[in-house]
Parts: sequence; structure tokens; C-alpha cells
Amino acid sequence: MKRRDFLNLSGGLAAATMLPAKWAFAQSREASLRVLSEGAANSFDSFSPGVNRYSLQITWNAYDRLVKFAYKPQGDGTSNYDYFDIQPELAESFDLSEDQKTITFRLRKDATFHDGSPVTADDVKFSLDRVVASPIGKSQFSTGSMTDPAQFVVVDAHTFRIDLPQPDRFALPNLALTYPIIVNSKLALQHATDADPFGSEWLLTNEAGGGAFKVSRAAMGERVLFERFDDWKSGELPGFTQVLWQTVPAPENRVAALLKGDADIAQDLPPKDVLTLAGNDAIKVVGTPTTAFQFIGMNSQMTPFDDVRVRKAVAYALPYEAMMSTALFGRGKPLFGGEPGAPETALFPQPLGYSTDLDKAKALLAEAGHADGFDVTFSYDLSNATVAEPVALLLQESLAKVGIRVTIDKVPAGQLGTLLQEKKVPFFFEGSIAYLADADYFFRIFYFGDSRWNFGSYQNPEFIELVGKTRYETDPAVYETEVKRMIELVKDEVPIILLWHPSLDLGMAKSVEGYSFAFHRQLDFRPLRRG
Repeated sequence: MKRRDFLNLSGGLAAATMLPAKWAFAQSREASLRVLSEGAANSFDSFSPGVNRYSLQITWNAYDRLVKFAYKPQGDGTSNYDYFDIQPELAESFDLSEDQKTITFRLRKDATFHDGSPVTADDVKFSLDRVVASPIGKSQFSTGSMTDPAQFVVVDAHTFRIDLPQPDRFALPNLALTYPIIVNSKLALQHATDADPFGSEWLLTNEAGGGAFKVSRAAMGERVLFERFDDWKSGELPGFTQVLWQTVPAPENRVAALLKGDADIAQDLPPKDVLTLAGNDAIKVVGTPTTAFQFIGMNSQMTPFDDVRVRKAVAYALPYEAMMSTALFGRGKPLFGGEPGAPETALFPQPLGYSTDLDKAKALLAEAGHADGFDVTFSYDLSNATVAEPVALLLQESLAKVGIRVTIDKVPAGQLGTLLQEKKVPFFFEGSIAYLADADYFFRIFYFGDSRWNFGSYQNPEFIELVGKTRYETDPAVYETEVKRMIELVKDEVPIILLWHPSLDLGMAKSVEGYSFAFHRQLDFRPLRRG
């Protein structure tokens, strides 16, 4: 590559985005894509202790899964994943048995891994065995009744079967998630040990996939260079032959590089930068309300939040519109407002029926014996300060109007999760995400049990019974009735106060087309094209 060609790719970038010469693109700018993001991957694996969500940007593009969620066009040139439309990926087809307890997959016979070795059913079994051998993977796969390697059966070199103990509507969606990446077992086993029979330690720092892109070079924490795998058979070949993904923590540097044309995509845009870019004709801003949700949590087993009237009072006292405007600049989908009482649909999350009403809040507090209010600490994790701090300050101001005196506790980054696991925090701001979209799955994760994810420590006996009943319900009418009752209960007893689905915002050069939002919130390089 000539020096001037390299300068065309990197010349205008701030120091944080400059590249050593060995990282220069080998292809023309038309065929290459440069992506900048705030965070960095810390692993080449999709599941193991400590793996962060940025790592999924590697595994999603470098590995195949048996099946995938389809993308549904949104009418604006972008697409959104469709949880209810599951299509073949590495499998060219699949069938569900009449009793819904067996799923049979026929693999693409011409599929190969990046090293040229053929993909076989043995590789699929190795990969799924590896998932359930991991406590993290097994916990997720158990939501689809997959817990035992004996359930994963090699029929022949290109036919694979999964046997379920009972029909389970979550089995197939689990196979389209981030966990069941199909690994080159022959390569991984070269690095296996007695203590690590799947070579998972090696897979943390090495790629062994057969996906649309292979990792050409990586400096973890700084940049990863991907090259298109031209022998990929699980979909249409991507439009870019190379993708360079760089970590640029400062949002102003990401925005500057995008505006100068030195970058094609800037991920993780703060809401204020979205407003800056929105008026620029050379840039397009894509904002997708995510399946992530943010909320105010109240531990219903701790005083004073063990009284439902107090929880309702807080729900009526929050300044929802001001919080969303100040913290998100309006970039999201509200989960406040709506109608109280029985829900119209069985979809969840949905608005809980609470809007700002200080008179109702005061009346409920007086009824609960807190006419003079009370003192309480409100916590948030400093890593979420951009959104959490304005939420906390507005909450403090508004609750003071009904007599609740709030002290704000800024918890050091990464420590709030431990405190929530230990159930030591009475009142807090937090967020999470559900990969599977069924309402009963959401309730089972976030409103049930003793885990940290039951943020409100909700323990209603009727609700607990309904969680068990809906798990394997196959009658749609019965399921809908039971889920609607669950929604009615959480609206009435409000252990957590849903705020909004935040938008995932990124800026793109006008020439980049095909952006498709995936549930894991990382970038799928495969559908992208230069227009």
C-alpha cells in the first residue's frame, strides 16, 4: 500500500484513532469499513466468566450458529431482528417433530471453517456440549430445557438432533442467541487439557470459527481487523472485504472522525452527540429502541418499600418526562404512562399506568403512615452516571415535594451488582436486558426467585404460581390469560418502576447501507454495504 493511500484512510483522525502502518487496510476504501466504539472486547469467546458485551461483536461476525433471527425491514433502510422468525444459518433446514420434543438439523454440506476444514455434526455437538459444560452457558440453555450432553445427538456427518424432555418454546430461540457459536472442534481440541477438555482457555484469546468474517489481527482493548471469509456458505457474502474496529473511548473523538470522513460508523453515541450529528447532511444517525430497559428499583422486602402504598407513592412522584428529556434527550421508548389495571395485551415490558401525580403520592404516603415522609438512600453505579445522575437529581428534587428526603449514593463502578446480589440496596437506578422476548421469560428472570435479577425481591405467592404454570403452557389462550394476570399484579404492586427502553444510537456515513439491529446491541457487519 502506498503512503498516500494509508493517509487517506487515517490521516484526519485524532491521536487516539491513529493506526500503526502494519494495520493499514489492504483493500480500497470502498471495500473496507472503519468502525469506532467506546468500549473494547476482552475475549474471543461468547460466554465464560468476565466476558463483556463488546466481545459479542467478534463472535457474532466470526462464528455461525445453527439458526438465526430474521431481520425485518423498518421502512427507513434499516432492519430490526424478529424474535418470532427463526431461520436456518449453518443448518440449511430444520424440523420439529410432531410431539415437539425433537429438533433435527441438516447442515450445509459445503460449509467449512476458516482453516478450510469441513463443518460436521461432530463440531456442532462439541460446541453445544461446551455450552452446557459451562455454568454460565448451562444456566441460559436450561431456559430451553437443554442441560445434558446426551440430548445432543450426531445422526450422521451432516445431520444433528436435539432431544428435549418436554416441548419447550425456548429451545429454538436459545440456539439463535450468542452462546451456541459453532467452534472448529479439531482446532480447539489441539489446545485442550484434562482440566479444560474443550480448550476454552485457548478460545478466550483465539478465534476458531467459520463465520462470515475471520479475525486477521487483534490488539485487544485497542483494535481488531476482520477479513471477509469468501468461502462462507451460511448467507449472502458481506459487502465489505475488511472491517477495522477501533476503540476510541472519548465520544468527541468518535464524532470528529465521523464528521471528517475518517470513520464510517461511530457506535455508542451519547444522546447529546446525536443532536449534534442530526443536522449534518453528510451523516445519518440511526436510533433503535432496544430490548434493554432502565428502571427504578425498590426492595419490597426492606422497610419502607415492603409497603405497596409506599412503592405506589414513589411511582406517582417521579418526574418521568423531565427524566427522559434530561437523561436521554428523548432518545428512547417510554415505559411510563399507560393505563392502570388490566392490560390490553400480553406483551411485556409495557407501561405500568403511572404518571406524575404528587397529590396521589402524598395521599398514599399518609395512608401508609408516612405523612411526614421519610429518609432514604438512592444508589446508582458510577459507570452509568451519564444517564443515572440526572435521573437521581430529578428524583431527589421531585420526591422532596412529597416529603421523601433522598440522599444520593454514587457506587464505585462495577460494585452495584454485588450489592444487589446481596440484597443490601433499598432504592436504586439500574438497567438490564432480556434476550428472549416472551413475557413469562421476562417475569421469570426479573420478578422471580432469589437472584440479583429479581431487582424488587418480589415474592407474591399467586405470581410465583403463575410463573410455574406458564413455563410449558402450549395453549395460546390459556397462556395469554395467565400472562395478563401477571402483568396486572406487577402493575398493581410495582416492585420496580419501569422508565424506558433506551435507544441504541450510532452515526454512519451516508454511503453505508444495510444497518440491522440485533438483540445483543453489537454491530452485525454482514448485512452492511457501501451504497
